[in-house]
Amino acid sequence: MQIDFIFDLASPNAYFVHKMLPYIELNTGESFNYVPCLLGGIFKETGNKAPFEAFAGVKNKIAYERLEIQRFIQEHNLTDFVFNQHFPINTLFLMRCAAAESLKGTAELKKFIDTALHHIWEKSANMNDPEVAAKILIQSGYDFADLTLRANNKDTKALLVANTKSAVARGAFGIPTIFVGEQIFFGKERLSQVEQEIKRQTQDEK
Repeated sequence: MQIDFIFDLASPNAYFVHKMLPYIELNTGESFNYVPCLLGGIFKETGNKAPFEAFAGVKNKIAYERLEIQRFIQEHNLTDFVFNQHFPINTLFLMRCAAAESLKGTAELKKFIDTALHHIWEKSANMNDPEVAAKILIQSGYDFADLTLRANNKDTKALLVANTKSAVARGAFGIPTIFVGEQIFFGKERLSQVEQEIKRQTQDEK
């Protein structure tokens, strides 16, 4: 079964989904395929905007969004989460790194994701600053020169763009998006539906 998680490290909701996916994998016996994409590219292709921008003029909307985040954190005990004080984060370089790591394999990609999300959404690191990003990656055990070289490779850049365009073509308009086969689910609030759909498709295959 093909289950794709469309993600960008810039999204706090992608962080929440990433933290919850291991439980769904445990409950279903299926694995998620992480697909690095550019949230800004998805917005550009679809005309979408970030919630803090799209709903800026809607009274009470942003306050409610924050309330829902706190409820999700409490429900799932994700108390390590800290909203990054440097938000929004420009993750273009980091997502190119993620794409480069994806070419090495799933384990390498998930290790990079864990590292980046930890520093962005738990340590509130200013990953907009290239020097800060470099220092963190070096301290995390990465050969920064090699990673940068691979991230800036034309094939890596092309892969990230292709992933983004493909996600939009399949119906994505934001992140986090999950495809279970051809079925699309958007947002952390749909995770129970994702699990149900995986189980349904698994049953259909028997």
